[in-house]
Amino acid sequence: MAGPVQSIERAAAILRLLAGGPRRLGLGEVAASLGLAKGTAHGILRTLQHVDFVEQDAATGKYQLGAALLHLGTSYLDVNELRSRSLNWADALAARSGEAVRLGTPLEGSVLIVHHVFRPDDTFQTLDVGSLLPLHASSLGKVLLAFGTAAIEPGQYPGLEAYTRHTLIDREQLARALAEVRELGWAAEIQEMSMGEAGLAAPIRGHGGLVVGAIGLSGPVERICDSQGHPRPSLITLIREAARAISRDLGAARW
Repeated sequence: MAGPVQSIERAAAILRLLAGGPRRLGLGEVAASLGLAKGTAHGILRTLQHVDFVEQDAATGKYQLGAALLHLGTSYLDVNELRSRSLNWADALAARSGEAVRLGTPLEGSVLIVHHVFRPDDTFQTLDVGSLLPLHASSLGKVLLAFGTAAIEPGQYPGLEAYTRHTLIDREQLARALAEVRELGWAAEIQEMSMGEAGLAAPIRGHGGLVVGAIGLSGPVERICDSQGHPRPSLITLIREAARAISRDLGAARW
């Protein structure tokens, strides 16, 4: 029986490396981490980029997982499984935060809400399950964009809708915001989709660390943010804890 193919093993190692971190990696970082010659690492990265399994940032030259690979990675996970694994944690998050909680996955350039827990008070609320949110103007969407689970085609940027004066529709501004999401591990929307409303979201990961969805909470801006307009650290902690718990249930060992 033939043995393993070394080039495929190395390609798999590179993909796992890129999946395991919250930021893009340069050629030198990839090569050093895996003990490969730069020429070898570059050749594999170039091939992976050719089949859209890896993307290279034009400004920095660094690499991240490509959308094609991430779409393949999420194909094993039925949305119903993601929802069922999230039910208890979403209920607990709503109870602890006092805010509405939603679970989102990518669908045709938008965020599909697959689960919604009402804010635990007596105010009138409308069920959002099945509704679609914009990727660029929602905290759930920013998470999916930042980690490559969803993508906005370059040609779409001039047509991105400005829901409020705070909506990020400029490509460079949005790219900087998404880089910050990757660095911090969570996303915020502050009056970007609706004036007076704010939201926070964190990534849900499956096997191999791939982001397969996002969980978020939303409410009036004065409850989500402090007097300086910054997201409340206590809510950030709650949302990240819930995301990690769901990720562990889905088999994400690092979480």
